[in-house]
Amino acid sequence: MSEEQEQAQARMKLARLKLEHDDYHAAIDAMIAQKCDPLQVQRMKKKKLELKDRIKKVTSTLIPDIIA
Repeated sequence: MSEEQEQAQARMKLARLKLEHDDYHAAIDAMIAQKCDPLQVQRMKKKKLELKDRIKKVTSTLIPDIIA
């Protein structure tokens, strides 16, 4: 697989992860507004943080290393 294809796949994955992260954000806000079980909200927040970590990892693969 060429580097361009790998970059394109990483961008697609990044877009999916960001969309999923935004969905979690909206769901958490709705759960808080409806005064859902705090434990469920915490679990959702934890999943959202895991997504954020995955987003950072994919983003770091797209940004080239710069040697100072």
